[in-house]
Order: sequence, then structure tokens, then C-alpha cells
Amino acid sequence: MTQRSALSNIGARPAHEAIPASDRAVRLWLIVVALLVFAMIVVGGATRLTDSGLSITEWLPLLGAIPPLNDADWADAFAKYQQIPQYELLNHGMSLAEFKFIYWWEWSHRFLGRFIGVVFALPLILFWLTGRLRPVLVPKLWGLLALGALQGFFGWYMVQSGLVERIDVSHYRLALHLTTALVILALLTWLVLDLSTLGDTDRIRLQTVTSGQRRLAYTMGALLLVQVIIGAFVAGMNAGMTYNTWPLMDGRLIPNGLGTLSPWYMNVVENVTTVQFIHRTLAYLLLVLAGYQAIRLALSEDDERIIASSRLFVIALLCQAGLGIWTLLEAGVAGHIPISLGLLHQAGAAIVVVACVWHLHNMTRTNAQ
Repeated sequence: MTQRSALSNIGARPAHEAIPASDRAVRLWLIVVALLVFAMIVVGGATRLTDSGLSITEWLPLLGAIPPLNDADWADAFAKYQQIPQYELLNHGMSLAEFKFIYWWEWSHRFLGRFIGVVFALPLILFWLTGRLRPVLVPKLWGLLALGALQGFFGWYMVQSGLVERIDVSHYRLALHLTTALVILALLTWLVLDLSTLGDTDRIRLQTVTSGQRRLAYTMGALLLVQVIIGAFVAGMNAGMTYNTWPLMDGRLIPNGLGTLSPWYMNVVENVTTVQFIHRTLAYLLLVLAGYQAIRLALSEDDERIIASSRLFVIALLCQAGLGIWTLLEAGVAGHIPISLGLLHQAGAAIVVVACVWHLHNMTRTNAQ
């Protein structure tokens, strides 16, 4: 250990001694909620991949928690589904048993959302009333609760787009819904990390990072946010079913058809070739930037947490890129996105976000040169 590292740890206490019991309880609660949100993201992916999202055509925030309980209820739910374009144009003639399969996926997704709301809201009220929340956390946690409620509305807003003139949901609304879920997971992760580093507040942090390295970390965070949105566009537009080759697209490094729409900016959000190309390119760019920063930090920093988080971010990006390529190639063979790979890729996106937040948190909690 270098002299700078040794000095930086003077007075540091074990985490279980440094963090008060009330903060540890709050941290454990937030970890549970974060794990539930992660599960929600995966179940949401399954709902999308099984085309289940439009099977429930009503939004009943409270009564919707009760599924059909008898044959008459099931017949009524099925009759409502038969009135939307997805049934007429895609699933016409499906059996009641087949409808129940997609219904249960969508019901599970909505029920898990309601369950997360309860698991977050009730302990929040209890911790708040008993004075176990640090004052700085109170507005952040109430803001998260409000964002979670808004996310429920975004889910219904997304479903509405597929009930009248479409057989699927709008990729814009899908991007809003998925991105908000990942933002909620990122905010929960940040708060957990804040509560996990309370022991550092009583000691001087001598480790420093250059302002350039910190700006690079922020830039990667912004690029990852864009990548999440573009990834949702890929999913919503079924862009993953085009150009199922790698590393080339239709035999070319830069495929034809990137700018065929007018005005030009519509290509970024409506052109499946452009959307998939941007998704691939951003993945390469993030890998290069993250790899560069990990190498530079390993050569110049003594803070093991910063080095570890930079490496983990690179590993998460590599695994996610590999999953994306695997999913793309398998889709070309199978003629559809394999559900198992699609779910792994969506879960991988959440893991990349968590890894990025951990790295950003470490970079923010050091002194800039």
C-alpha cells in the first residue's frame, strides 16, 4: 500500500461500526426495493417478448390487482382483448388457454409493480414517522415514490398506444417506460451507495482523480443513457430482426439506407437500419472509453474502489455486448428473438447501469485535481 493510501485510511472504521443501525436498516430496505425493480425490468422484458403487454386492455390501479376468478371473468377479459387490432391481425383464432398465458404475464408485471409500490411506500412512511431517515434523504425518497407512481402511468400510457390502431406499442412510449425503470434502479443504487460510504465522511479523502477523468466518467454515463433509449427503440421497432450478422451489416461496415428518411433526424428514431447502427456504434464507443479509463486509472490511482469499479464497468459492457451479438445471430437463425437471450440482454442492461452508477459514485466521492 502506498503512503497516500495508508494516510487516506487513517481513522477509518469497519463499515458495520461506522454506519448507524438506522442507516443500515434503510440501506437494507433500499437494496430489497432495488432487487425488486431489477426483477420488474426482467419480467417487463418477458412481457414484451411474449407479446403479452396488450392482453389487459384496462387500467385499474386498485381493482386491477384482482385477476379473473371464474369462467365468466375470463370470458369477459378475453372478449375485451378480441376487440383490439392485435387480436384481429396477429392472434385471431387464439384459444382461451393461449390468452390466459399472455394475460398472466401482463398481470404478473402489473402486480409486481403494485407490490414494489407497497414495499417502498409503507417502510418509507414508517421510517419517516419514527425519525430514522436522515433529513437529506427525505425529499429524495419521496421524490422516488412520486417517480414510481409516474412510472405506473407511463406503463398504461405505453399500453394505450397499442389498443386502437397498432398491433404493438409505440417504441417512443416503450423507451420512456424502460428508461424510467432503469433511472429508478440507478437512483436506488446511488442512495444505497451513499448509505454504504457514511464512514468516509469523517476522514479526509486524499485520493484524487483528474477533472478530465471525472468528465469522461460523466460522459460515459450520458452515453449509456442514450444507449438505453436507443436499445428500447431497437426492441420496440423489432430492429433486432434486421441485419442479423456481425460485425458487418448486410456485408458492409457502414450499411446502405442510413439516411433515407426526411427530415434527416427522423432516421435516428424511425429508420430501423440507422437505429441498429447507432446501437452497435454506441456499444463500441462505450467499450473503448471505459477500457481507456480503466487502464489510465489503474496506472495512476491508489484507490482500489475506483480501480475495481472501472474494471467492473468494462466487464459488464463486454458481457452485454457479447449477449447482444449472440442474441442478434440467434434471431437470424430462429426467425425471432429467443426469449432466454432477450431476457438476459435486458437484465444485462440493468447490470451495466448499476456498474456505471457505482463507478460514477466512486469518481464523484473523490477530490478532483
